[in-house]
Amino acid sequence: MHALPLLLPALCVLAIAYRYYSAFLATKVLVLDDARITPAHTLSDGHNFHPTNKFVLFGHHFAAITGAGPLIGPVLATQFGFMPGFLWILVGVVLAGAVHDFVILTASIRHQGRSLAQIAAQEISPRSGLITSIAVLCIIVVALAGLGVAVVNALSESAWGVFAVAASIPLALFMGVYMYVFRKGKVIEATAIGVTGMICAVIFGRDVAASSIGHFFVLSRGEITVAIAIYGFLASVLPVWLLLCPRDYLSSFLKLGTIGALIIGVLVVNPELHAPAISQFADGGGPIVPGKLFPFMFITIACGAISGFHSLVASGTTPKMLDRESHARPIGYGAMLLEGLVGLTALIAAASLHPGDYYAINVSAQKFAGMGISMVNLKELESQVGEAIAGRPGGAVSLAVGMAQIFSAIPGMRGLMSYWYHFAIMFEAMFVLTTIDTGTRVARFLVQEFLGRFHPKLGETAWLPGSLFAAALVVLCWSTFLYSGSIETIWPVFGIANQLLAVIALAVGTMVIRNSGRGQYVWVTLAPLCVLACTTLTAGVFSIRDIFLPMAQKPGFAFRGYFNTALATAMMACVVLVVWEMAKRWRSTSRLPQGPQRTRDG
Repeated sequence: MHALPLLLPALCVLAIAYRYYSAFLATKVLVLDDARITPAHTLSDGHNFHPTNKFVLFGHHFAAITGAGPLIGPVLATQFGFMPGFLWILVGVVLAGAVHDFVILTASIRHQGRSLAQIAAQEISPRSGLITSIAVLCIIVVALAGLGVAVVNALSESAWGVFAVAASIPLALFMGVYMYVFRKGKVIEATAIGVTGMICAVIFGRDVAASSIGHFFVLSRGEITVAIAIYGFLASVLPVWLLLCPRDYLSSFLKLGTIGALIIGVLVVNPELHAPAISQFADGGGPIVPGKLFPFMFITIACGAISGFHSLVASGTTPKMLDRESHARPIGYGAMLLEGLVGLTALIAAASLHPGDYYAINVSAQKFAGMGISMVNLKELESQVGEAIAGRPGGAVSLAVGMAQIFSAIPGMRGLMSYWYHFAIMFEAMFVLTTIDTGTRVARFLVQEFLGRFHPKLGETAWLPGSLFAAALVVLCWSTFLYSGSIETIWPVFGIANQLLAVIALAVGTMVIRNSGRGQYVWVTLAPLCVLACTTLTAGVFSIRDIFLPMAQKPGFAFRGYFNTALATAMMACVVLVVWEMAKRWRSTSRLPQGPQRTRDG
């Protein structure tokens, strides 16, 4: 089978969903109204709350939510065949993921830019708010480590990639100062300068890597972890307009440009999908993802269809910068549709590899030797990209090879396989790093919110000592987890935690819709909530039984196995408790008179 019969219908479905379903959500369910003043204006402080250009904010939001998940998850899930993942991403992003992001973003705007936990406390119960706070603090550490592991593996010993990514930081600082100090409001000028600089960094990064100073950009896995920890700390405490927002906006051009080019490449090349529609590992026994297609495909794909991490961005940085309520539709719903498209193109790129080459890259040499599958083009591919790619698990390398293979097949591009491969590696790293900076900032808000329960001053996000302490604490936690882990030990628990957070967010969104007096539309969040709770809780139980506890019996993995078991158990308990609190609140409000219900803050 070739790619076009998959990609063309998918593009049509996504376009129709945005045109009609998002309009239904905006007008009937959420009733967006530009007459309402957003918290970016009412609470403007020039630091966290700041009205932002719609396109700049879209770039920030898309860059922040689109991390490693939609790139790595679909690639790993190709083990089950390309068709199950394709269908879940397409259906899931339209009816679950984009709805989840849109509803939570709107809810946060209506609650003065407050966090998911604060919204839960007001819309469901104070107890659910506390439970959500605990769940979020645990999840965000795992999420940042899970997303960071991909960038660490991708950039390790890659001078070209490190240089290109590092160059984006001073470029973003210049853009921030240019747009908000030197030439206020001149977004197009700043964009032209930033994009030109980014293109030059990518083009000349190869020459820098080969020069006498190239060795300064050759970093080990540990050194890269330290470097991104320092960046995450700085991005989380500096004013949002100075580094975080312009850098995310800048990187969004690279992301959207590359995805657009990949779509064009697929349309032109129409690559054959060598992966089976449904593989022999759908019933379990796969070498990459343990367990059967149900339920493990859902937690493996994770972000490409729906991601709980997005609720932290949608109730973190983005609602504090939204200029008008109507902007929530393209930013909340539209950005997630684009992430789903990223997941679909990543899946197509991985499925274009021969199964023998795909598994040779994504499993160890010893495990591959026992599979009885032969490599097809791997030796030739290694020669073309200029480095060894066999036995490099995690999904990033196989995705880069698949993308490079498609780009190189475009007329006039043959012979540029090495360039496209390293460009794809850098592209993946940029995806992840923009989630690291926003995620760390959101986590800093959450930690300060939690610490503010005990000392009010620590809860003030504008108080510099409190911000520095909270940011340092967050960075220390996720970087330590990342430094000592790997894709095999981090990704399974990340997938479970991420999807369980989405269940909590959907429960909060359901009560937001019901309490607003539009209970006839709660099915838009309640239906995906039920599906996701079923798949993720089942996956959690199976993971504890079949992955985490057996991991604890292996030498050197005892702590990791028991830690993952405890974390998954605690997360599942939090989800059950929040859903129970939602059910109680539902029953209590059902006895009230008809009409709009008052939230707990009046």
